[in-house]
Amino acid sequence: MKKATWLTPYRFQPELHDRELRTIIREIEECPPSRATDLDRILKKYPKGGKEYFSKSEILQGYQYLAKTEGWPSPSVPFLEKLKMKPVRTLSGVAPVTVLTKPFPCPGQCIFCPNDIRMPKSYLSREPGAQRAAYHAFDPYQQTYSRLTALQHMGHRVDKVELIILGGTWSFYPQGYQNWFVQRCFEAMNDFGRGSFRDDPHPGRLNYQGLNIRVDGRLGSNPYNDIVSGYLRSGDAQELASLAEVESAHLQNETSLHRCVGLSVETRPDYVTEAEVERMRSLGATKVQIGIQSLSDDVLTLNKRGHDVEAARRAIRLLRQAGFKIQAHWMPNLYGSSPVRDVEDFERLFSDSDFRPDELKIYPCSLIESAELMVAYQAGEWRPYTHHELLEVLVACLERVPGYCRISRVIRDIPGDDILDGNKTTNFRGVAEAELRARGLACRDIRSREIRSARVREEELSLDELRYRSSIGEEVFLQFINGDRRIAGFLRLALPARESFIEEIRKSALVREVHVYGAAAALGEKDEGKAQHLGLGRRLVRRAEALAREAGFSSLAVISSVGTREYYRRLGFHDGRLYQQKSLTQENPRTTQ
Repeated sequence: MKKATWLTPYRFQPELHDRELRTIIREIEECPPSRATDLDRILKKYPKGGKEYFSKSEILQGYQYLAKTEGWPSPSVPFLEKLKMKPVRTLSGVAPVTVLTKPFPCPGQCIFCPNDIRMPKSYLSREPGAQRAAYHAFDPYQQTYSRLTALQHMGHRVDKVELIILGGTWSFYPQGYQNWFVQRCFEAMNDFGRGSFRDDPHPGRLNYQGLNIRVDGRLGSNPYNDIVSGYLRSGDAQELASLAEVESAHLQNETSLHRCVGLSVETRPDYVTEAEVERMRSLGATKVQIGIQSLSDDVLTLNKRGHDVEAARRAIRLLRQAGFKIQAHWMPNLYGSSPVRDVEDFERLFSDSDFRPDELKIYPCSLIESAELMVAYQAGEWRPYTHHELLEVLVACLERVPGYCRISRVIRDIPGDDILDGNKTTNFRGVAEAELRARGLACRDIRSREIRSARVREEELSLDELRYRSSIGEEVFLQFINGDRRIAGFLRLALPARESFIEEIRKSALVREVHVYGAAAALGEKDEGKAQHLGLGRRLVRRAEALAREAGFSSLAVISSVGTREYYRRLGFHDGRLYQQKSLTQENPRTTQ
């Protein structure tokens, strides 16, 4: 297998190409903003050492070197736009940084789940994100720092970071490890802004890649937990921190150059309790990925999921009461289901007010050799859907998604070589959306309507309100849209009919999310025509205040991220233990200007 280029540390030395880099940078700054051919011409005109061409990453590193050594200003937005690689990465307005926790025992015994003991449960060692995590021995600091470096070298702004923590069941990891993992991620963001890098204070972390034991799903047993538990006992005792240490890293990040504006963790419904919800909030989490998988008890039982549908109902209710954004995972083609049952199951996901997730990942079941599903496959009791069957299921599902939900992913990023049987088409979402259009239909979800990098004219936008019931009361999805219903920004407001179990917000309306689209820009930077700088966020919050006041609430709380606390303070919110709140009984002069 070809080794990924990022696995080898890059050692470009810009000081050796000082003259060439200065000339290239000057000509790039002078060329028109949207003609890629001009950039190609410049790079070919000045080859590196008279031989190979400079890469975009090398040009950016050269600029950063000159800025550091000679006091050049930071690269301008137009300059970065000309060099940006994979621009879709930050078109949602933030820079996503995904990190994985270490391999650890899992409380579930799901038969569809891969069992790669070199990885946290359900992940495979050849998935791109998993490879990055393994290269850094699952160290959270190194994973975060290296991802920020890579995004910056590709020309992306990394001032506003969405930290996504994946890997097994987060709530099953020891609390000391959870504290340490989050603390180290925040320290990496804080240090990156200062241009410093702290070496691992406890080198010699366990090498999980040395565990070359393969799990054979055809045996019908799952040794994952036993093997990983035995290996864990041999080291990693220093991966501990207190909540006070986490809070210290949070405090620094509030004013860091690289702030965490969203933190996501993933867990199981049966591990969501009132205490766990408050704990996740204390770590700074704002979104929870939760594996629902199916809304049929018999399907969950056949797949040894370990919980029933009622557990999912309760978990989502608790998370909503705490203001979390909810990203559900749902799996068609599970053992015991069928294309017809899957479509019916999906309809319940949005027709039943106990569910109605904010975001959704659709992961059709794939056959992996290490999964116990191999037993049912060999017995002829389960088979993967054909291309046509899966297409019909996905078309039916995508067409049913309401406008307040975002489909984050369709098809998991599993390498084809790891799939023994089933779908290997990684762009199946595009295939399904094309089929929708061919039938005169369309997907209405948020991702399909994001305004992305398009220029925005304020006079073309209108404020639309979509109301629906949830398990805690009424939800209002506020969205700024243009004439084509393309979305420039939105806010999720909860108007609870029942009091929250969290004393701090017991009687408050809740802002669960504020998001303004457009390519991520630097903190405090203005870029005319970009949705992020039309003041849409402030206007959305003002409307939420008015709606909450009309509904009889005396205060409005927001589940703010660590890196957005300063923003909400400027809007008149004050700090509480886990939330920021604003009184609605009197106008605050700071927010009416």
